[in-house]
This record gives sequence, C-alpha cells and structure tokens, in this order.
Amino acid sequence: MIRSRLGIMMFLQFFIWGGWFVTLGTFMANNLEATGGEIGMAFSTQSWGAIIAPFIIGLIADRYFNAERILGVLHLAGAALMFGLYTSTDFSTFYPLVLAYMVLYMPTLALVNSVSFRQMEDPGREFARIRVWGTIGWIVAGLMISFVFSWDSTAAIEAGLLRYTFLMCAIASLALGLYSFTLPATPPVAGGGGLREVLGLDALTLLKDRNYAVFFMASILICIPLAFYYQNANPFLAEIGVENPTGKMTLGQISEVLFMLLLPVFIQRFGIKITLLIGMLAWVVRYVLFAFGNADDGVILLLIGIALHGVCYDFFFVSGQIYTDKRAGERFKSAAQGMITLATYGVGMLIGFWVAGQVTERFVAADGHDWQGIWLFPACFALGVLVLFLLSFRNKQ
Repeated sequence: MIRSRLGIMMFLQFFIWGGWFVTLGTFMANNLEATGGEIGMAFSTQSWGAIIAPFIIGLIADRYFNAERILGVLHLAGAALMFGLYTSTDFSTFYPLVLAYMVLYMPTLALVNSVSFRQMEDPGREFARIRVWGTIGWIVAGLMISFVFSWDSTAAIEAGLLRYTFLMCAIASLALGLYSFTLPATPPVAGGGGLREVLGLDALTLLKDRNYAVFFMASILICIPLAFYYQNANPFLAEIGVENPTGKMTLGQISEVLFMLLLPVFIQRFGIKITLLIGMLAWVVRYVLFAFGNADDGVILLLIGIALHGVCYDFFFVSGQIYTDKRAGERFKSAAQGMITLATYGVGMLIGFWVAGQVTERFVAADGHDWQGIWLFPACFALGVLVLFLLSFRNKQ
C-alpha cells in the first residue's frame, strides 16, 4: 500500500509539470503574442525556482515542518496560481504568476523524494519503481493533451484551447495538495541539513580536480542546447504542422525509461568518458535532425530526434550524477549533488533559456521562424562542447 500511495504521489507530481510546461512556448507565442525573449523569460522561471529551492528546503522544510505537509501547502498554493495562469490574457500578468508558481513547484521535487526515501528500507532498490510513475504521469499528460482533448491541433491552438492545460493542472495540483496530507508522516530530521551542504558549497573542493572541473563546466555549457529543446520543440512541431505534437513528444520520456536501463551497461562496458561523449553527441545529432526534418516526408527525422531524448538526458545528466557521486565520496555526497544541480538546472539553464530566447527572436520570419537556423545553433554549440570535453577530460577510470 505504501508503494502504491507513493506511486500516485509521483504520478500527479510529474503529470502537473508535463501538463503545461511542454506546451508553454506554443501557448505564449500564439495566445499571448509573446516574443522569443519573453518566452525565454517564462521558461527561465524554472531556473530561478531551482536556485531558490535549496533555501526553502534547507532552511525551512528540513528543519521545522513535516515534508508531506509543506508539500501539500505548496501544491494548494500552486493550484491557485495555475488557475491565475488559466485566466491571464497578456504577458504582463502571466509572467509574475508563472514565476511565483515555479518558485513554489521546484522545491516539491525534493520533497516528494524525501517522502519516498523515508518510507523505504532499501531506497537503492525501491526508489526506481516509485520514480517511474512520475515519468508515466508526464507521458499521460502529453497523451491527454494530444489524443483525448486535441488542444494542440492547429485549429485548437488558434482558438486558444491550450489555455485549458493550466486548468487541468490546477485541478491536478488541488488533488495532489489534498492528497499530500494523507501521506505517511515525514518529520524533519534533527538539525536538518546545513545551508552550505544544501547549496553544495562544501563540495567546491572537487573543482580542484582538473577532470571534475572540466566535467563541471561541460555540464553548465550543455544546458544551453538542453534549453533549446524545452523551449522550442513543441512550438516548432506545432508551427510546421506536425499532428498531435505534444503526444509525439512523449516518445522522449518513453526512451528516457528505456535508456535508463541501458545506462549501467554502457558505464561498465565503456567507462564514464565515452558514456558522457555519447550523450553530448546525441544532442548534436538530434538538432541536425530537427534542422532538416519536416512534417511530411521528413517527419521520421523529427521522431528520431525526439526519441534521442533518452540518450541526451540519461547518458549525460544521469551518468554525470553517478560520476559526481563517485568523485565526492561519503563526506560530500549530498553537497556534491546540490552543487551540480544548482549549477545545471539553476545557472546553466538560466543562461540557456536566455540564449534560446535571443536566438529564436533573431530568426523570426514573415511566415513564422527560420527553424533550420534556430536548430543549427545548438547543434554547433553542442559539437563545440563535445570537442572541448574530448580533448580536456582525461579520466582513465
């Protein structure tokens, strides 16, 4: 029963995120008439949330309140903000609401993990079976948008029906907020984690190691191509006329699950350097496929590019977390994960969304966008990061 209850929590947690974040760029461009820079600002709220989240978790949740209770409060507040996004009609009212929402939502990612870990006897074996329901939740949200409600069809986008994604997520947030208060009690750990540990400041000594410093900088830089996918993939597919774009993008999450299973095999067989290089190469290949694919005879290129998400994400970011864990040792494990998360999802993605917004705005055309020019930029950028990493990273393990 505990596993089932935690699975429902994970399902709703990521159903909410996948239910509005994927189509955000498409909605803003078509219904709020937002510029590329404004869309980049909206997506960068994820990064601001990631930067602020450690303060909420480290200074408040870990010290004074049960994790399940603060999870419930944050999602109930998020439901109200989601309803506000549903009723917004211009960027000036939309942006403050999405910023406030992400500041509240990003800490819940750590809270659902805390609730889960504290109920497990062997998290190493049990957590994956719980976390996979989060990926399933994200997939179901995309399939509902495309194949149940058809909110992302060309006619529906023009009619403004994508607005209903926020209403759907407001209802899901309300449900998760109330459900959180029924979860097993997860009281704060005595003393809590220090802010230096939560922010990863204690792990800065890892940067004295040349190889880890190279990996750390590559992790920040590769977030710039990653931001292009999150921000532009759905608007790109919708604008060029691909049917059910949000549903088709769930191929990325399906491949993420499959390649997660293959990741240990690759690390054992080829080592961490080759695994990381494969992940970076996948970014290059994906964006080249996007640059030359189309909605007709080239749609297979687009689908392959979407399906490469599992390689892009798992082989670099997940393997990078494993590498960080090994390099940190017992003393700095938590601090090192905090540092790499803050650097990538915080600083790296913040820069990435800004760059993606500026590049997208530069390639605006009379009939939409010059998507080939937009996608070739992150392809070349990822190739540059790959070459620098190949020449600089010399870890022999």
